[in-house]
Parts: sequence; C-alpha cells; structure tokens
Amino acid sequence: MSTASAATVHPGTVLADVIFPARRARPAASSAPSSRQVLARDAALVVGGAALTGLAAQLSVPVPGSPVPVTGQTFAALLVGTSLGARRGFLSLALYTLLGMAGLPWFAEGSSGAAMPSFGYVLGMLLASAAVGALARRGGDRGVLRTAGTMAVGSAIIYAVGVPYLALAADISLSQAVAAGLTPFLIGDALKAALAMGALPTVWKLIGRRGPSF
Repeated sequence: MSTASAATVHPGTVLADVIFPARRARPAASSAPSSRQVLARDAALVVGGAALTGLAAQLSVPVPGSPVPVTGQTFAALLVGTSLGARRGFLSLALYTLLGMAGLPWFAEGSSGAAMPSFGYVLGMLLASAAVGALARRGGDRGVLRTAGTMAVGSAIIYAVGVPYLALAADISLSQAVAAGLTPFLIGDALKAALAMGALPTVWKLIGRRGPSF
C-alpha cells in the first residue's frame, strides 16, 4: 500500500494529508517523511490557506443597511479548516487575521485593521476553522449530511462571535445586530453549505480514498 493510501484510511486524515502528502524526495529505507518535510508542507498549507481566505474576502457584495458585506471569506475559512484540520486551519486563519490587523488590505472590501464593526466575524472564523477541522478529522466532510452539519457548526460559531461584536462596535442592540449581521446572510450561507455538501464528499470519492464510517 502506498504512503498516500495508508494515510488516507487513518481516521484522523483530512483532505490536505491526502492531496499534499509529505514524501521523501528520493526512495529511502523508510517511506515515512522527515520532520523537515512535514514542517515545510504544513507551513506552505498554512500560508496557502491564509492567501485563499484573503482572496475570497475580495469577492464582496454590500448589503443595504448593514456594515457587513456578503463575501467569500467565511466559506473559504470553513473550507480551509475542514481541509487542513484543526491545528493548521487555526494557524492559517490566525496568520490571515494578524496580517490583516498589521495593515495588509485583505479583509473584506480590501480593508485592514481591527476597528471595523465586522472584525468580530474574522475572530469567529479563527474558532470556526479549528472546530470544523476537528470535525473533519472525525469524518465530518465525508458525507453530504455530515458535511452539512460541519458547515452549520462552523457558521454558528462565526455568528456567535461576530453578531455580539457587531452590536458592541456599532453601538446597537443585539436584536438590531441580528437583523443587520445575521438574517441577511442566511440564504447565502445555505448556498455555501450546499456547495460544500457537494464538493467535499465528491473530492473524497474522486481520489478514491474514503475513510471508515463514523
């Protein structure tokens, strides 16, 4: 059995472990990758996940009456967490957050810094990426219903942080924050969840490496 196959059937495997295995450059007595190879692979995945989230954040559509636009960054953050796993997903979103706070204009609508009312959603993505990554390591992305549940958990965490933060930052009531920062996005979130429900299990099928039932 190949290294990729052996890694895939392990219950703790996520998509990144299968698509980007850390292999030795040359055949060796042991097929296990070196710690340096694993570190380099993981660093590249973390940076790539942050870049993907930053690019997706630029797909932005303003919402009338709300300081929070519809963007692709929440979907990207959940996809990064699910594909990379809890630790790498969290580090990837942490890098995205820290660089944005430092002035890199890759938050929604090309913004940066921590003063914007929607910054709470970015913080929520940090926690959500770790949560969905942990679920993915338990098979949370290998079936349609399980993927839907994983995306729902991640979205709930983002809103649980983002909506109260919006209320405080914009000095509005919690009900107003829900109306401005949650309700207008439910349909879009459902569409994103549907996309993930179709994409993630399909990728597992295409690579022919579905793990055991959970």
